[in-house]
Amino acid sequence: MKKPLLSRAAIWNMSVGFLGIQTGFALQNANASRILQTLGADTAHLGWFWLVAPITGMLVQPIIGHYSDRTWTKMGRRKPYFLLGAIMASIGLIMMPNAGLFTAILPALWVGAGMLMIMDISFNISMEPFRALVADKLSTDQRTAGFAIQTVLIGLGAVVGSWLPTILVNWFGVAAVSPTGGVPDNVIYSFFIGALLLMAAILWTIFTTTEYSPEELAAFDDGSMAEEPTKSGMLLTSIFKDISKMPHTMRQLGLVQFCAWFALFGMWVYSTPAIAEHVYGLAANDTQSPLYQEAGNKVGYIFGIYNLVSAVFAFALPSIAGKIGRKYTHALALLVGGLGLISIYFISDPDLLIFPMIGVGIAWASILAMPYAMLAGAIPAHKMGIYMGIFNLFITIPQIANGLIGGPMLKFFYNGHAIYALIIAGIFMLLGAVASVFVDDKDDVALQKG
Repeated sequence: MKKPLLSRAAIWNMSVGFLGIQTGFALQNANASRILQTLGADTAHLGWFWLVAPITGMLVQPIIGHYSDRTWTKMGRRKPYFLLGAIMASIGLIMMPNAGLFTAILPALWVGAGMLMIMDISFNISMEPFRALVADKLSTDQRTAGFAIQTVLIGLGAVVGSWLPTILVNWFGVAAVSPTGGVPDNVIYSFFIGALLLMAAILWTIFTTTEYSPEELAAFDDGSMAEEPTKSGMLLTSIFKDISKMPHTMRQLGLVQFCAWFALFGMWVYSTPAIAEHVYGLAANDTQSPLYQEAGNKVGYIFGIYNLVSAVFAFALPSIAGKIGRKYTHALALLVGGLGLISIYFISDPDLLIFPMIGVGIAWASILAMPYAMLAGAIPAHKMGIYMGIFNLFITIPQIANGLIGGPMLKFFYNGHAIYALIIAGIFMLLGAVASVFVDDKDDVALQKG
């Protein structure tokens, strides 16, 4: 028996939670470096703080995937993990920009880094089961559309998260500069709003989406049944066994992902210092001036642009993939994104920064959809959760690599100029485009014929 086709409304409902997750994630991406620098972090050390995200993802997602494959509760198979992650992430969002309040206990920078870690763990707890839920609920011919809809909601959530600080300043008159030199009110209030949106979106998915029971999953001809529980002592053995049996297509996609996420990490970490210095003409260590806060707001704005572009472009992904194939669609998207990042070097007018972000947005839309659509057709359905978790290693390892070497390279090879980190990011995205062409997408022929 094949899985029934779901209505478009049902597919949207099951992915609404991602809108909330990405709102919080975008607030973190656009503002974490800014907050940490305001609290005293050195530019060359930013990558080390950001290492928390990929390290926690590398550890958390395979474990969550392993256990969610084997979970069944009254709430469902994946939904308990959504809720737990949302609660923890909301706490982190509220506390991170308010790290200065805890200076009597710990240095503010330590508190800020700790809240960054809590948010990263929490986002990872929620994200992996959402990817697996699409594969659980949708048949092969609906999965590309399912991941594309997730991309649309991810893009919309990221637009909200990226633009919230600017909206609060321009529409509501919230202060964009703190009189004490701390984190501005517009950033603090944005994180509060992000926490509320995150919880509301996750609860929407929980209350509107049902999951197939173990009996229903067992009846489908793709064998997507939940696995029997594994003893805790066998957890690592089971995960390493699954890694050793990783499908060939997944290994090929791993190289593509490595290049793309090495680039993204560099963009997220170094965009604010790079644009503040290279476009606004500030000194590399000037993090307290009003102009620096203006540059930080501009980064949030253009990050919103690339996420808005990704949300719109995601609607076109199924059609483009149906005509030229998913791997070529992904290759072209990464090519445009890489050229966009490199082009920032040639820009001196802040208003022109929206144009590189159009290319980045096209790449981001594809990064969030195409690799997962190709992967879902290459892995055993009853291993969907664990392999989606393991696939996250190809996202976290390149970020860890960039985090370890990015700071020393900035200091010793780029002479402190963060703009060169963005150029390297663009080059890696171009390499990912080349690697994508060689991926063996098993369902691609069927997709184009269908």
